[in-house]
Amino acid sequence: MTISEFTRPPHATKRARRSSGHRTRPSGVTGPVAVNVVLLVATGYFLLPVFWLVVASTKSRPDLVSSFGFWFTSPQLFENLAELFNEQDHVFGQWLLNSLLYSGVGAIVGTALAAAAGYSLAVYSFRGREAIFSLILGSVLVPATALALPMFLAFASVGLTDSYLSVLLPSIISPFGVYLSRIYTQAAVPVELLEAGRVDGASEWRIFRTVVLRLISPALVTVFLFQFVGIWNNFFLPLIMLQNDRLFPVTLGLFSWQSQISRDPQLLLLTVVGSFVSVVPLVITFLSLQRYWKAGLATGSVKG
Repeated sequence: MTISEFTRPPHATKRARRSSGHRTRPSGVTGPVAVNVVLLVATGYFLLPVFWLVVASTKSRPDLVSSFGFWFTSPQLFENLAELFNEQDHVFGQWLLNSLLYSGVGAIVGTALAAAAGYSLAVYSFRGREAIFSLILGSVLVPATALALPMFLAFASVGLTDSYLSVLLPSIISPFGVYLSRIYTQAAVPVELLEAGRVDGASEWRIFRTVVLRLISPALVTVFLFQFVGIWNNFFLPLIMLQNDRLFPVTLGLFSWQSQISRDPQLLLLTVVGSFVSVVPLVITFLSLQRYWKAGLATGSVKG
């Protein structure tokens, strides 16, 4: 208490405390309310195109171009889906399977390589380790479009263009995954635990497989999600590597339909419905791995 509080009458001190509390309470409530309003506005902004896509996928061709875009008219989603998967000898189903192959295999192999490389850079000491890690960090800054033409020339020299490998092999490399795996391994894997495993006679491979992978699994889920989404949305690499439309991923296939709308307006609705279907696997992947991702974020905040 200050000297003025000793000399002030008790009832005046109580009134001053009540008045000061009354003045500060609204500011404490206004802050969270403003933040929530901003978050709601941002959420609506990002979800608005998705809502339009859902609504447009349920419309008929006349309603798609004549009705209000954000309002349901005469829903016929299942008819549109049947027409989508029957178009051009079921080619859209092939595109969807190709995207699942590219994204699934690329994400699994890329995550495994990133985990092994990140663990090696975090645990083992060898000459040139920091130089290699700096080179990996530098490769993160190189845009994929700058590497597309050199990769095409390299694959063409060995006859691998227009094949599944021409899209899969470049997709399994994840410099960001190596960086995240190393950082998380250093934070989540105690050196004493590794030494205890070596004392017990466990091999390095067994320690990595049974101990390390479990401890860094939240980071690996994050790497997998980044890899899966990045490969699924990849467009430029398949564009320059592939010519056979049966090998197209769904992104390149929908682009080929969109480029033909001026000659065949019927493809407009199929492109919209196909775009809606192409989002579904990404949503399922995020929802199924969400709890592991949240666990990794919580672990990182506690360790920080």
